[in-house]
Amino acid sequence: MIHSVTEDGLAIVTIDRPDKANSLTAGMLRDLTDAFDRIAATGCRAAVLTATGRVFSAGADLDEAKVGLALSPEWERLSGRVASLSCLTIAALNGTLAGGAFGMALACDLRIAVPEARFFYPVMRLGFLPQRSDPFRLARLVGPARAKMILMAGQRIEAPEALSWGLIDRIVPPTDLMDAARALAGDALSAAPDHVAAIKAMVV
Repeated sequence: MIHSVTEDGLAIVTIDRPDKANSLTAGMLRDLTDAFDRIAATGCRAAVLTATGRVFSAGADLDEAKVGLALSPEWERLSGRVASLSCLTIAALNGTLAGGAFGMALACDLRIAVPEARFFYPVMRLGFLPQRSDPFRLARLVGPARAKMILMAGQRIEAPEALSWGLIDRIVPPTDLMDAARALAGDALSAAPDHVAAIKAMVV
């Protein structure tokens, strides 16, 4: 349910469980982390994270959430692995982003989304804490008050509002999503890996 391909310095990681709204199991979280481990080891200059279907990810698989997945350290391990990559990372959000799936998208350098995407993280209502790094990364993008709108007030944010807040960087038609992600990666792909890493390290 996790596919990864690399060509000419560009890695594309795809979540492929559309019949379950790309909800994530413990095994899928480990497979995602393993995919990004391989990207780190291959000298890729850019990586795109995306999914199939009309939803990017509904977060934790409901059955596994009932038996402890929501509290698993795998979520934090995955987002930390994405954040630590020295290449340019782009989340190409083909639809709604929800719950624990926020972490890996927040850990990317850039986020683009289709107009139909919605953004929500219902930890207050469900009685869970967000993953440790997520509130910090979210507040750094949108500010503390707007982070509380999502995490504490449980608001569902539409794509245009997410763009105006800085949660996403561009809205792209579904048919153009992957082409847009590749275009954003273009300059990094034409550079040396150490040059990409050096510029990324300068942007705090």
